[in-house]
Amino acid sequence: MRLAALVLISSLVTPCLHADDPWAAPLPPVPAWEGRSRARVAAASHPWVTPAEAANFRTTPSYDETVAWLKRLDAASQRIALVSIGRSGEGREIWMVVASAAGAATPEAVRAAGKPVLLAQAGIHGGEIDGKDAGLMLLRDMAFADAPRAALLERATLLFVPILNVDGHERVTERSRINQRGPDNAGWRTNARNLNLNRDYTKLDTPEVRAVVGALQSWGADLYFDLHVTDGGDHAYDITFGSLGGHGHSPAIDGWMSGTLGAGLIRDLAAAGHEPGPLYVANWVDNRDPSQGFRDYPASARLSHPYGDARHLGALLVENHSLKPYDRRVLGTHVLLESALRTLGERGAALKEATAADRARRLAEVPVQWKPAPAPVEVEAKLIGWRHEPSAATGGTKLVYTGELVTRKLPLYPADALAVAVPRPRAYWLGPQWSDAIERLRLHGIALETLTAPRELEVEICRLEGVEVGVHNEGRTGLDKAGCRWQATKRTFPAGSVRVATDQPLGALAVVLLDPLSPESFLRWGFFNSVLQRTEYVEEYVMAPLGDRMLERDPALRAEFEAALVADPKLAADGDARLRWLYARTPWTDPTWRLAPVARER
Repeated sequence: MRLAALVLISSLVTPCLHADDPWAAPLPPVPAWEGRSRARVAAASHPWVTPAEAANFRTTPSYDETVAWLKRLDAASQRIALVSIGRSGEGREIWMVVASAAGAATPEAVRAAGKPVLLAQAGIHGGEIDGKDAGLMLLRDMAFADAPRAALLERATLLFVPILNVDGHERVTERSRINQRGPDNAGWRTNARNLNLNRDYTKLDTPEVRAVVGALQSWGADLYFDLHVTDGGDHAYDITFGSLGGHGHSPAIDGWMSGTLGAGLIRDLAAAGHEPGPLYVANWVDNRDPSQGFRDYPASARLSHPYGDARHLGALLVENHSLKPYDRRVLGTHVLLESALRTLGERGAALKEATAADRARRLAEVPVQWKPAPAPVEVEAKLIGWRHEPSAATGGTKLVYTGELVTRKLPLYPADALAVAVPRPRAYWLGPQWSDAIERLRLHGIALETLTAPRELEVEICRLEGVEVGVHNEGRTGLDKAGCRWQATKRTFPAGSVRVATDQPLGALAVVLLDPLSPESFLRWGFFNSVLQRTEYVEEYVMAPLGDRMLERDPALRAEFEAALVADPKLAADGDARLRWLYARTPWTDPTWRLAPVARER
């Protein structure tokens, strides 16, 4: 590409303050960049120039413009098929592009080809749309036999979702992301119901995440990329990425991801003039003081890449740096996707072996929660210099980035220490009345046995203790805390009940979703909140004399009662609470109150 055009692109995508715009975002200065990947940009006269390229990366195409471009490519190329994987809340089709040398257009055809499959999605947050424009460029580069990157499809297949959050993508405003450089017409983070799709992988409340989870299963993805643009502070890296880590549910897969795949991505991005880095550089311990270092966030299966880890699928989170210009971010994603397809085609057999090994694991204790490690490690990071200046707005100082490239050694607090592990039962049981949870299990692809006749068996049930109801979050009111007092009992499960065996490839995911002690369980997400409600009551004129009689006849109960009063002054001072305490120890109380509906078969 001619130098004049390159200079034009750089000037267009670097927003600056204007005297006539009091709301212009005062972003830090951006270092100059002229990477080799600029040569990948098509000339304006190219018959398949993408809309973003034609706009010099100032804007990104709308949903309708994107779909029209893809339909035109589909009609012109035997290697491209455009399929719908679902509909959004506002009724838009969620499109997926199937790019293959054989022109496969169905899951059966993709599986029959026998090539490893990469599913990459963009726009899970509608304003973070770099992946869409990078993906369109890559599709153009592979769509025809004489295209520059056509050979990639000889050994691998690409499934590409250009816009997952299609409704949020169309909520366009110039003010949607204050800390992001371009495009000028960015969409919105959440979907039409104001739900964050990247918090929905366990509960599956949104049609968008249901669609992509269904595609991961039915199309046989071996590798899964979620393409984002990060928030956070300034640093030198333009593209960061990572998987969960070897401490998760899929250590063999992660070995391939962090080793084989990661090495190729770093090599190819650096060769193209980009600065790849680790995910944690966006997460400061203190956003006002970078010298305090970085922290990882504990893995949570509600997010895309820890969810992939829980279902033994190689999943990579990609976070472009929001403060880098839009063209640089798009081009870095283009390089990353090409590199991943090449590595998958060449080394995909090893990934399949790692996947089989992880799916065969049957740990006796299943980790369900991690926490920060007790001590930091020292890491070297490429950063942007900073200083502090007085600020009337904060009443103290403000952080100011200087634009100067610096290298510093700083502490990193990993989040790989085990916090909670639960024993792996032979199976979980759930009654047919909990149809919402059963539906979600099926959507996840977990194998279920459904009873056609009642069955009595010995199980363990959880009496909930220490329950704390959380604030409204992602459309649900869940539980911040919940403990268990396990009890062995015989129970008859009616017809329609489901048995969820943990001896299956998705057994670890079943534990994450069903065990009451898992922070990502259906219980904690609020699927079973009705068991917390008392529905039968007792009057004082009955319970007070009955309570007196109970305490008079049962010395052990009296001792327990008196100890409880000493331990809890509020209980001691509340006559109604004292009667409720006693009522809970009578045969009149509701035996199902605060009983978690998920039972364990040991």
